Amino acid sequence: MSTFLAVDFGAGSGRVIAGRVVAGGRLEMEELYRFPNRQVRIGHHLYWDFPALFADMKEGLRRAASCYDDVESIGIDTWGVDYGLVDKAGNLMGNPLCYRDACTTHIPDEVFARRDIAAHYAEAGIQVMPINTMFQLVARQKENPAWLDQARHLLFMPDLFAYYLTGVPGNEYCIASTSELLDARGRTWNMPLIRDLGLPEHLFGPLLMPGNVRGMLLPEVADELGLPRTVKVVAVGSHDTASAVHAVPFRPGKETVSAFLSSGTWSLLGVTLDEPVLTEEARTGGFTNEGGVGGRIRFLQNITGLWILQCLVRQWEARGWRADYDYLIAEAEQVDKVACIDVDASDFMNPSDMEEAIAAYCRARGEEAPSTQGEYVRCVLQSLAGRYSRGIARMNALLPRPIEHLHIIGGGCRNRLLNRLTEEATGLSVTAGPVEATAIGNLLVQAEACGAVKSKNEIHTIIEKK
Repeated sequence: MSTFLAVDFGAGSGRVIAGRVVAGGRLEMEELYRFPNRQVRIGHHLYWDFPALFADMKEGLRRAASCYDDVESIGIDTWGVDYGLVDKAGNLMGNPLCYRDACTTHIPDEVFARRDIAAHYAEAGIQVMPINTMFQLVARQKENPAWLDQARHLLFMPDLFAYYLTGVPGNEYCIASTSELLDARGRTWNMPLIRDLGLPEHLFGPLLMPGNVRGMLLPEVADELGLPRTVKVVAVGSHDTASAVHAVPFRPGKETVSAFLSSGTWSLLGVTLDEPVLTEEARTGGFTNEGGVGGRIRFLQNITGLWILQCLVRQWEARGWRADYDYLIAEAEQVDKVACIDVDASDFMNPSDMEEAIAAYCRARGEEAPSTQGEYVRCVLQSLAGRYSRGIARMNALLPRPIEHLHIIGGGCRNRLLNRLTEEATGLSVTAGPVEATAIGNLLVQAEACGAVKSKNEIHTIIEKK
């Protein structure tokens, strides 16, 4: 029997989870270590604390080594778009910027002042958002051209963690697809676009598909962690949503058309397809075509998810108010009517005071602002459900058959009120779970790559050990 380790980094926290495939098609999982993630503002920019995250990952791997003597592989997934630069000597060139940094705010307008946006979408298939890697790189090039020229490798966050475990650079396909720099049909780098943007071509390495081995643990890393030197680092669906979607128990051959909703800080609403949808209707509808496990396409919308509620909770906690989710949801369930907001509005991207941002948004539109915690929570959740409904309607206009079922996965699927409001707003049947979809998808790719299972369909039961 083999143990596989999923390292799952989210925008707010990270975890190291062990998984083992046991008799009867069961996947046993055990969370070994959980640690916080945060953004740090230094000077004019907002960064991720990569050294601290790497140290936490190593602590989780050490704990795994002390619990299991049969670790076979490690898989790493993170949020999308962000990256680190490595120089010719293998050194990290500063902490990675956070996608919420303001440096890209006006970059899309500058880029598309000289590029045809429809023609661009017909190649890239990615929803234009200032946070995308393409715009981050253009902003970095403007600020300090020598920075990119001196780098040897551009590594997305999961690639960066894997590089410092193995010493082997590489860009995994799913995470690379969030950059807006791929040819969506060819599933390769769009080198004409990269050249046109003036970005150094040497930064973009060969793409790895999920299931390929990135490399073995460096001997010194293996020894430090107490793991065998034979442990492999496997490329999984390295964008966390790609791993989460791989865990959705869709059943081939069934007639029902199902969509997924990965519910967390971001909401990713979509379906899996064999080929991208690159029409003008898809572009104007706000759809994106991201890479999935098995070379499939995740045709989806990026929607601001529980970020707004998370910010409110942090503010209330800082005031010393009660802000646990059970209490807040119960309060919100008592509210009958409240104003709605556009959750995707820039007003809510990263305000200093989220409560005031919501109130100001409502007042500017002649609506009564929420006044209690329950009203604020109901406002956010009702607005999210309405946004999901509009997303489903837009998706149906682009698919050959309408969606009949929605599968909600990720941490947000535990929000019973949001699930109910979503069911009411969309008119769809809703299934919630699994909560740990990202870790499950990560582990399943490793299990398939190492021969423990032939396909994810062999897994019938998920057991979470406490």
